[in-house]
Amino acid sequence: MKNKSILKNIDLFLLDLDGTVYLGERVFEGAREFIKLLKENQKDFLFLTNNSSKSSEDYYLKLLNIGFEITKENVFTSGQAMGIYIKTIHKKEKPPRVYVVGTTSLKRELKSMGIVVVDSPNYNIDYLVVGFDTTLTYKKLLDACELIRRGVPFLATNPDLVCPLDGGRYIPDCGSICIMLENATKKKPVFVGKPSSIMVDIISNLKKVDKSRIAMIGDRLYTDMKMAKDSGMVAALVLSGETKMEDVEASTLKPDLIYGSIKDMYEELKLVFGG
Repeated sequence: MKNKSILKNIDLFLLDLDGTVYLGERVFEGAREFIKLLKENQKDFLFLTNNSSKSSEDYYLKLLNIGFEITKENVFTSGQAMGIYIKTIHKKEKPPRVYVVGTTSLKRELKSMGIVVVDSPNYNIDYLVVGFDTTLTYKKLLDACELIRRGVPFLATNPDLVCPLDGGRYIPDCGSICIMLENATKKKPVFVGKPSSIMVDIISNLKKVDKSRIAMIGDRLYTDMKMAKDSGMVAALVLSGETKMEDVEASTLKPDLIYGSIKDMYEELKLVFGG
């Protein structure tokens, strides 16, 4: 069976959250069992989210509260990736100074990594960071435009246009905010989160796992699956979130594996592990 031969060689499973593991407070059937199965078979895993509106600590506590037995090391966000990326490219002696169009949680995440966060553009700022800002104001947009005009590097956590909510609803995500800024300034950001190779390289180095032995499980073609295919990882799509089968049929990007939900993948993985 093709799927079994692919999955048995995976050492690290990356799991998207919104639309893959849960929607809002509703955990998808089979998600907790999936993680338990990985742990029982000594397989490493990361909950990997592009949603930078919350910190890794926020996600860790949420996952604990909804019944996942994990450690803080099992959570990785685009906010954390942003912090690592900034520290990698920053060549000055002084700590990097950033202006953040983002939530208090994102600012706290970056501060915890030794990055100086300022709330006014009237400083010598090294980087503009745009995230999924559920507290967005027009003043933040004005400040961002001014910084971009001054030539401050324009970085963004993720290109997702919308964030899915339960009941088929959506709200604007970081990508939509960036499109507005791009239209105003004619400048494109460097995206650090999925599907960027920056995110993949950080995780591969962090976990010391070759990309060919990593599987990305997610519900979006243009972030989760694109990152996996572009990087030589196994691309496993679940149809429980944004992407439907007709989207796959219309796309040139074809996942390696397709499941109705995380539960379907769990049932197959049980066979792979001989359970």
